[in-house]
Amino acid sequence: MSEFGHDTTADQVLEGKDLSGKTVFITGGNSGLGLETGRAMAAKGAHVILAGRDQAKLDEAVSAIKGDVPDAQLETITCDLASLDSVHAAGAEANERFDKIDLLINNAGVMACPKMHTADGFEMQLGTNHLGHFALTKHLMPLVEAGTGTKGSGRIVNLSSRGHHIAPVDLDDPNFEKTEYQPFLSYGRSKTANILFTVGLEKRFADKGIHSFAVHPGGIQTNLGRHMSEEETEALVERIKTNDPNYEWKTIPQGAATQTWAATAEELEGKGGLYCEDCHVAEVDDTSSNGGVRTYALDTAVAEKLWAMSEEMTGVTFA
Repeated sequence: MSEFGHDTTADQVLEGKDLSGKTVFITGGNSGLGLETGRAMAAKGAHVILAGRDQAKLDEAVSAIKGDVPDAQLETITCDLASLDSVHAAGAEANERFDKIDLLINNAGVMACPKMHTADGFEMQLGTNHLGHFALTKHLMPLVEAGTGTKGSGRIVNLSSRGHHIAPVDLDDPNFEKTEYQPFLSYGRSKTANILFTVGLEKRFADKGIHSFAVHPGGIQTNLGRHMSEEETEALVERIKTNDPNYEWKTIPQGAATQTWAATAEELEGKGGLYCEDCHVAEVDDTSSNGGVRTYALDTAVAEKLWAMSEEMTGVTFA
């Protein structure tokens, strides 16, 4: 809808909508954009499952949402995306506890951390932002398929970023074993992977009525940047301002809007494999520094290669 844009909030996106009967699963649901998305959807009657690494923080998130939405239908599940064992366990638990998932929002992520590795030896940003979600999505697919119902309205939303402009994926050196690690280069590659994963999901599940979207939430000052030094933060802001002198940070309610829109917008029914920003489908653009999606992030051949590599690295295979 044309009235939605940069300043739209998640509540505005959902105005007039009834999500009763919908089950929403949100990774990184204990803080920031995940918490706000869960609150906004719970306020519209959705059954919201908040996933995160820390049960105490999940409990705090539940309390925070219930303070605003007393009758919210909320459940929690622990899942550390940086551990395939944890992902497998969470997937098994989810399939035991829940009947379906109508909307899967892969929201969690890390940004520009020092060189670190997941429990399975993957470089932390690719491992958490892409591979963890790849494996978790595979485990949750039976629930997502159960949630499509007769309308075929199942959706998967993967949080990407304009950071994908930084770089394509590197299929030859995914863990920076041959080249020098650079925090933002790694972040950019992982965010491109999120879009390519979306393309791969759309190819495989669109005919089952499950559509996938990648989302740039906007620039929001959340705990995503917790690994960045003050100097790195200042350099990032300077780079953003150089590219777009009129750049405006978003509030968390504004930042949660586009993923909420991608998950619920009627005009996206039957569509997918798309990259969205500011509550609209972005144009393909290989030159603009302040908008659009790069061609390499939508490349179906690269998406297939990344999919094969991801299955090999994680040991999970989509049926």
